[in-house]
This record gives sequence, structure tokens and C-alpha cells, in this order.
Amino acid sequence: MAGRYSNSVDGMSNARLIPLCAAIAAISPGFPPSVHAQTVAESGIVLPGYVTVAELVLGAPVILDARIRSSTRIKGQEAADVAAGRARFYVEADVLALIRAGAPMPARVGYVVDVPLDSRGRVPKLNKQRVLLFARPVAGQPAMVQLTVLDAQRPWSAELDAMVRRVVREVVAPDAPPAITGLGNAFHVPGVLPGEGETQIFVQTATGAPISLSILHRPGAERRWAVALGEIVDDAAGPPPRDTLLWYRLACGLPRELPQASLSAEDPANAAIARQDYRFVLDQLGPCRR
Repeated sequence: MAGRYSNSVDGMSNARLIPLCAAIAAISPGFPPSVHAQTVAESGIVLPGYVTVAELVLGAPVILDARIRSSTRIKGQEAADVAAGRARFYVEADVLALIRAGAPMPARVGYVVDVPLDSRGRVPKLNKQRVLLFARPVAGQPAMVQLTVLDAQRPWSAELDAMVRRVVREVVAPDAPPAITGLGNAFHVPGVLPGEGETQIFVQTATGAPISLSILHRPGAERRWAVALGEIVDDAAGPPPRDTLLWYRLACGLPRELPQASLSAEDPANAAIARQDYRFVLDQLGPCRR
């Protein structure tokens, strides 16, 4: 084992290479690069959109603000599955701040990362770069972390740091909205006046916590909708603000169509209105841009 590793990485001791098997296992072409929203920080770094950041945070039990101390390129068999246009490195980084962690972390961590080559196909200079790392612990190796996805090492910027910390606060809050698993019953109740009525749609969640959507029709007024977290629907509630965790859960988690099973007790006319109202909610939420 030691001989095999020493032939593939230049200048790295066998002791430092032993944990690499677990770390390399997470680096796979099966994780496509994330699609970045074209928002640019003052530093010139292109910022990812809210959806990308939310999915990085939700998938990473460990999030670190770190500065790269050393990097060694990995070649040979241990880099055989690296995607075209990328190079694999073993990196050691000094931890500047713990943004999210379930346990104390060492002052320095090691990990494996596949980084994109520059426009000329050259290997980037990693040393001294400040980065945000989205990772998980490596069992039995407290000084190692494993990046969760291909682009889980991100260039640090004040704007991205602030966004990540905001999403982490949303995710760990006691009342954080849970993941959506499907839709329950839906019904439309016509009002007394022509054009009056209300549609209610019950959302199924991973924790069983209730979420419901209500769409109100009033004569002479625009249709409006609201989301409720809990058993009681608040008539004063409204749609979730964009680029919040609740917006993300709905925009990225709701099915694209209201299933027939949700409308099994409805007559065709009311079922048709409920479907239109559900489509209205999806349109109002906007696309989930990954």
C-alpha cells in the first residue's frame, strides 16, 4: 500500500497518504460542477446562487473558513478518475473559523480536491488561497475531512461567507422548514359570490411537520397565496421571501404537478381549479436554479 502511494504523489510521506483512500472516494466525475449565478463579489469572484449555497450547506456537516498551507498534486492510479480539465491535489489548510461543525476541529486539516485547470490548461496555484470548505469528517482520521461534492472548495469572499453563515443559521434554527417529500390532500371550496373561493393543498415533509398552501380568490382582486407552517392557517400570512430556506424547500422540493391522488375526493370542476392554483404557486415561486 505504501509503495503504491509513494509512486503516485511527489514528495508526500506515506503516513500522510494512508487516509487518502477515504477522501478520494468522494471525488468523482459523478458530481457535476455547480451552475453559478452571474453575481460577482467586489473581489471579482463569481458568487453561486442561493440554491447552490443552500444545497452545499444542507449536505455538509462541517463548513470551514480556511487558508491553504500546502498542496501536492496527486498523479497516477489515485487520479485515474479525475474529470477532464481538472487536477487532483492533496491539500493541508489552516482553519481560520468554524462556520459549522458537530465537534471540535483541529487547527489544520487535510483533504483531497479536484480543481479546474485555468484557461490555458495550467494547474492553479493553491497555496495561501483562502477558501470555504463544505465537508464531512473522515472516520478515524480527526485531521482529515472529505469534501461533499466536486465544487465543495470555494474561493472565499466576504459576500459568500455572509451568505453561507445566513443559510447555516436558517438550517440549524429550531423552526427550520423540513424537506418536502410529496403532496397530501388538496381541495377547492367555492365561495358564495361568483369567482370567490379558496384552495388548500397539504404538503408532506420528511419530519411529518405540517406545511400547507392556501390560494385565495376574491371577486375583483388578484389571486393571492400563502404558506403556513403548522396546523393553523394564518390568513395574514403570505408567500415566503425569495432566497430563504422556506422558499428553497418549496421551489426545489414541490412536485411539478398536483397528483391525481391528492384530488380523489374532488369533483372535476373543483379539481381543475385546484390544479390551476397549484401551477400558480409554482409560477410565483419561480424556478429552482441549480
